[in-house]
Parts: sequence; C-alpha cells; structure tokens
Amino acid sequence: MTLLVLAGTREGREIAAGLAARRLPVLASLAGRTRRPLDPGVPVRTGGFGGEEGFRAALRDHGITAVIDATHPFAEHITARTARICREDGVPYLLVLRPGWTPGPGDDWTRIAREAELAQHVPRGATVFLATGPQRLAAFAGLDGRRVLCRRIDPAPGPFPFEQGQWVVSRPPFTLADETALLSLMGVDVLATKDSGGEDGRAKLDAARALGVKVVLLDRPPPPEGARVVETVEAALQWAEGL
Repeated sequence: MTLLVLAGTREGREIAAGLAARRLPVLASLAGRTRRPLDPGVPVRTGGFGGEEGFRAALRDHGITAVIDATHPFAEHITARTARICREDGVPYLLVLRPGWTPGPGDDWTRIAREAELAQHVPRGATVFLATGPQRLAAFAGLDGRRVLCRRIDPAPGPFPFEQGQWVVSRPPFTLADETALLSLMGVDVLATKDSGGEDGRAKLDAARALGVKVVLLDRPPPPEGARVVETVEAALQWAEGL
C-alpha cells in the first residue's frame, strides 16, 4: 500500500510526515511552482503529472492505493480532476479542506464570488494589495485607476501587467508585525485575499483589523460533489489508518 499525498500546504507536509511516522508508505507530490519548496521529509515527486493520462500512469507506476488531496483550497482544477479519476478508477480519495476564516469584532470584510467583482469595492485612486498570488492576476479586471500591489514568492519573470502596479516579492511565513508594517508602508486601503483559512495566512487579516483596512475576501470553490472531506490533519491520518 502506498498513499499519494498532494501536498504543498502545511497540512500536506504534516500528513506526509504523520504517515511516515506510522510506517505507512507515502509519496508526496509538489506542484513545483516555487523555486525552493519546503521539504515534507518523505519521498517527493515534483511537477505536474502531464494531464489526465499522466496522472493515471503515475498511480499505476507508483502502486498508489489511495490519494489524500491536501492541495490549496483554491486548487479547483487539480482537485476536481483528481477526485473524478479516483472515483472512476476505484482509488480511495480524501480531500483535506481546512475551515475558512470568519470575521471578528473590528473586522471590515466583504465577500465576493469572482475576482472581477473586486473593482466594485476599490474606489478609484485607492491602493489595493492582492494577497492572492499571481496565478490569476488577469482575472481581477477593471482595476484601472487604482494602484495595485500583488505579492509573489519568487521574482517576477516580467514587468507588472497593470499600468499602476508593482510586485511585492517575499516568502512566508509572515508575522503580524511583518504584515502590519507592509500594509502601513505601502499605504494600503483595501486588502484582497482568498478565503484560504488556516493560521499561516491569518496575520494579514489581523493587521488589516489593527490598521482599519477594508478586506475583500474571495469565496473558495465548493468541493467536488460526493467527495469525502475532512478538516484536520488528525482526521486524515485516521482515515489512512483505516484503509
């Protein structure tokens, strides 16, 4: 029995390490989008699978008997494809989906369903910080007349695609002090982020509250229909032990 963990998140790394500690054969898969990914401490394959047939071939070649999907809550395409292939091929599949964030006293949050809705909540002349990653930057249409900042982990391969914008290159984790200093220094009026959940990204929301910065939160996509979903690392490990 070998379990494939689609990792890259903190939960993915902790699940991979927990499986290894329980002496369960495990292979972690990382997307390879960052140049220096954190090491989960188990055998790792890096990069895409080469489409649907490539993923099926990887399941066969590595003798995968179950898949734990601990990708980012917004990895909609890979999650949907993985769940479908596992269902069709009879491979047990588990989705680890950490709880989303909820506002507290002093928070000024607005939720949106699609990136293009952001422009409705950012006044012209304002500075908006996209803590959403660069992958879908083009989807934030209609932000002309605003100063746009976007954070990324690795140096950008080219200039910023918006006329009034710049990259903010930095690598997590970010402390509350880090995020407060950044929002203040850059004069951020609106913080836009995905509802990723988890403690790793919470500091920017706490910084926004402290500074009175408005937050626009992009709702996460729904999980695949019929998929088994758990919220914690421990629940995922219990599921694996019960196979």
